[in-house]
Amino acid sequence: MNIYGVVGWKNAGKTGLMERLVTEITGRGLSVSTVKHAHHTFDVDHPGKDSHRHRVAGATEVLLASRNRFALMHELRDAPEPTLTDLLTKLSPVDLVLIEGYKRDTHPKIEAHRAATGNPLIAPDDPTIQAVASDTPLSLDRPVFDLNDTRSIADFILHQVGL
Repeated sequence: MNIYGVVGWKNAGKTGLMERLVTEITGRGLSVSTVKHAHHTFDVDHPGKDSHRHRVAGATEVLLASRNRFALMHELRDAPEPTLTDLLTKLSPVDLVLIEGYKRDTHPKIEAHRAATGNPLIAPDDPTIQAVASDTPLSLDRPVFDLNDTRSIADFILHQVGL
């Protein structure tokens, strides 16, 4: 499975870049799935709905399905957070999986960077970051792309993974 990550500090432009990359790469006829790491409690369910009631009652997994989509919710119930490797095994085969977050994992990544955030670059101390997409010119020992140059960033990623 071909995987490539997008990392960066909060408000660096990760999600916008992910969205543009999915659009660009699928527009080229390739299939793409995404994984997003959340650092906080999140919920895709709503109190009072049947699926929420099943979870609250103690179900470990609740599969919610319709003719348009399905969602599998798995309650960890104090079990350790699954690793990225474990989660990737749950995905159907695609040409490329783009991963937002998981900056400490060892897969190849591109860092999204916005100067206005005032955050330092992650790349200088992280050899898994293969390039940086920034809204300001940078001098680094790896490629630097304009944060909004989605086509060039997609070309780079696809070349990196051999697609």
